[in-house]
Parts: sequence; structure tokens; C-alpha cells
Amino acid sequence: MFTLEAGLIAQSANGDTLIAANTVHTVDEDTSTPGGQETLNLILNRLDEDQAIDVVPIELVGKSDVADAMVIASGRSQRHVGAMADKIARDLKDAGVKEVSIEGLPACDWVLLDAGDVVVHLFRPEVRDFYNLERIWAPELFDEKAAGEFEPKTDAFELKAQDED
Repeated sequence: MFTLEAGLIAQSANGDTLIAANTVHTVDEDTSTPGGQETLNLILNRLDEDQAIDVVPIELVGKSDVADAMVIASGRSQRHVGAMADKIARDLKDAGVKEVSIEGLPACDWVLLDAGDVVVHLFRPEVRDFYNLERIWAPELFDEKAAGEFEPKTDAFELKAQDED
């Protein structure tokens, strides 16, 4: 429980009161929801059990505020991708993750699961190769030459200055 008093957040001595704008609200903390690392471990274990191909977990702390981690994996077919997504969603709900958003399930070429702290991208191999999310979110996983391909060689302002000369 937390206390909010005049716009400041502080924990109360007994830990069970929230005060906001001179109004007292009691808020129960839900300790049954797994944390980010627990959610990530649950997802990685499920992907291992389901024989996902090329599972790549990527830490997003310091890179994005959207989530703490991202997992990218492939399935052998549309049916395999859909089955993995369904099993992950069920496991997350059983573990107490309140809101699991799923996109792309009907086609199953690229399925996105948003579990709050962890975002999961499941692809068919051809689609994964096309979008190449690993190189966008974790270029450090690749050699320097490959990672450097995504950096512009010249700045747009330098090009404009050269054109004016």
C-alpha cells in the first residue's frame, strides 16, 4: 500500500493507505502477479517445451520504456506459431498476468504477445528474416560490420551543405 499526499508518493507506516488530494483511498497490492523476470522465465520455458526455433531474449531496460524484455522466436509453420502463442497466453493467465494482448493470431505469420513487462514476437522463419527485429533491438548480438550497416554513413545536414557548395 502507498500513501499519496499533496502529489507526493510515500509508503505509510502500516502500509495500507493511499492519500490523494485530501481523500483517503485504500489500495490492495496484488502480489499474485509475476514480476518481469518471472514472466520472462515462464515464456522462455514454454518456448523451450514447444520446440521454438532460434529463441532470442533481448533486454530492453535502457532502450525502451515499453517493456523490460523482448523475446523473439520462430515456429516451423503457421500452425506451430499459433499453438505457441496460445500456450504462452494460457500460461501467463494461469500465472496471474492480468492483461495479455495478442495481435496477429488469425494469420499466424507474426504473432505479438504483450504481457506488460515482456513482449513476445513469434514468427514464421521467412517473416522473421524479412523484419529482422534482432538487428534493430539488439545490434550488439551481431558482429560490428553487420551492426554498422544500419547506421547512416553521412548526416543529412552534411549532404545538404555539400550540395550548396
